[in-house]
Formats: sequence, C-alpha cells, structure tokens
Amino acid sequence: MRQQVKAIYDSQVGVREATGHNDGPQVEAYLRYTGLGKGNAWCAAFVCWVLGQAGVENPRTAWAASLFPNDKLIWKQGNPLTTRNWQRATKKASRTTSNAQLATIFGLYFPSLKRIAHCGFIDQWGEKEVITVEGNTNDSGSREGDGVYRKRRPIKSLYAVADWMGKERGQ
Repeated sequence: MRQQVKAIYDSQVGVREATGHNDGPQVEAYLRYTGLGKGNAWCAAFVCWVLGQAGVENPRTAWAASLFPNDKLIWKQGNPLTTRNWQRATKKASRTTSNAQLATIFGLYFPSLKRIAHCGFIDQWGEKEVITVEGNTNDSGSREGDGVYRKRRPIKSLYAVADWMGKERGQ
C-alpha cells in the first residue's frame, strides 16, 4: 500500500497551478475530491486525493489539521510517540520497504494561526531532514505555493506525523 501511495504522489510532482490562484485542472481535481472548488488552499486536498486514489480511507478534507487525529499520530514535536501507533506503522512498513515511515503525512504548525496549517507526504527520513512531496507549496517551502514539489525539510520543522495506512476502503 505504501508503495502504491508513493507511486501516486510521485506521479503528481510537477503539477502547477494555472494562474497562481489555487486553480488548474489537476489542482481543481484535488479540491473537488474534498467538495471544494478552485481558489481554496489545497495541500490537504492533495494528500486526501492521493490517499483516495490508492483506496485508503481518509477524511476527504482540505483542512490540514484534520489529518492528525490522535489515533493516527505516530510522531509529535520531535519524538516518536511511545504508543502502538508508532510500533504499528514501523512494523507494517518494514515488511514492504526499508523506510518505515514512507508515505506518512507530516504537519507544520503555524503559531500565527495556532494550528497545523500545511501538510504533505514524507518520502524519506534522514538523520536531520526529511524528503517530502507536498502540494500548494513552492521552491521556498511556502504553504501558499503554486504546485506539487519534492522538498527537503529539517526534521525539527515538523510538528506532527500521522500514518493513515492500514485503513483501506472495505476494511
């Protein structure tokens, strides 16, 4: 399942907004998946659309903070959670890939908004940084960007990580 999610988000790298105003055919498809139209922020819509394409049950939302409920959290503010969630994610993923946290979802906290306000997929964990694939960002890592990019982010910039694998439609 993780490899399928990865293949889908990898296929979207390079998608760009048509006019820089949260629009364009593919961006609007992400937003439609969540019940919204063009012009809305879409980082979470991108994440949900990808999960949906892979058959993973998800909240179908464009609200980034809703992708981090307690039962999905595996890591928060710099520490793996000492819960079954982290152990479950690591054990399941290690059967299919050497990177146990592949295709998990990261959230960035914005103090000015007092909430998680940007999210994307973690493609690879390193010692001090992660490689991500995220929508509605840009080369500088903005949460109001213009496309789907592969990025490097310092691990210390992450606020939370959630794992939605294992809850495929029909289970």
